[in-house]
Amino acid sequence: MIILTGYILKRLGQSCIVIILVSLFAFSLVYLMPGDPVYALVGEGVELTEEEYQAEYIRLGLDRPVYERYADWVVNVLHGDLGTSTKYNEPVSALLFRRLPVTMFLGGISLVISTVIGIFFGMVASTKRGTVWDMIVTVFSNFGAAVPLFWLAVVGIYIFSVNLRWLPSFGFSFPWEGDPAASLKQLVLPVLAMSVGTISSTTRQTRSSMLEVIGLDYIRAARAKGVKEGNVIRRHALPNALIPVVTLIGMNFRHLVAGSVASEKVFNIPGMGQLLTTAVFGRDVAVTQACILIIAIVVSVANLVVDISYGIIDPRIRVQ
Repeated sequence: MIILTGYILKRLGQSCIVIILVSLFAFSLVYLMPGDPVYALVGEGVELTEEEYQAEYIRLGLDRPVYERYADWVVNVLHGDLGTSTKYNEPVSALLFRRLPVTMFLGGISLVISTVIGIFFGMVASTKRGTVWDMIVTVFSNFGAAVPLFWLAVVGIYIFSVNLRWLPSFGFSFPWEGDPAASLKQLVLPVLAMSVGTISSTTRQTRSSMLEVIGLDYIRAARAKGVKEGNVIRRHALPNALIPVVTLIGMNFRHLVAGSVASEKVFNIPGMGQLLTTAVFGRDVAVTQACILIIAIVVSVANLVVDISYGIIDPRIRVQ
């Protein structure tokens, strides 16, 4: 228990360091982006006289040392003040409060579906190695890994929305907010587009891990003792084969959250990915800073959960 606690604290410290480094980068965006930092913070469409410019320069604290401005920004962030959007003219925290749950909802559904299907396909391919089932799963996983998400989204819209008219091509609503059937139809295409790549990676990793574990001595010993093949796979092979798959699941989650930009843009979903895209092209510094920071926190938490799960599954990890 002491070893596990120390392992968790060590990983937590590493995650905090990552978040601090990302916060430094996010804070520096106002100075890294081309153009005047004053206009970057007050909005490009605003015209200021010389006196107004100087007043804004002082109000924004640009005449103070950088470390003081960073410290004030961190304090404001910790108090929930992420600034005001120059494009939407409202607090960034309010924008994120509406957009982040959408991205997390889509990413969570996609992660569950891709994990279950990917592990199942990987088990089928490994236990049926060399058969037609193995070939089909391998071809599918290679195809899914190579096809871009936005291409899948566009093809899905063309087939199921334009031609067949089965599914809507845009929009989003939570199932508990309105018509559940209409909400589920809106979810099908974006979740499908987001899941194909992660299903492929999970399938490939599960197949590889299962083939490695199946060839070990203790699996052959279990078979020699007369243990049924289904029990050998489920109770002995699969738990040990899932150790590297757990790491991949964490990577898939951060990919789904951080990579939701394409799906939300194509399907016009009001999530954080679409918000980040609009902020970058609109030079909305406060929103861009907040989105980058939130993505870093989500990724760090996902990595932390994976590391802790890794240590629980394999005690040798935390001893090392």
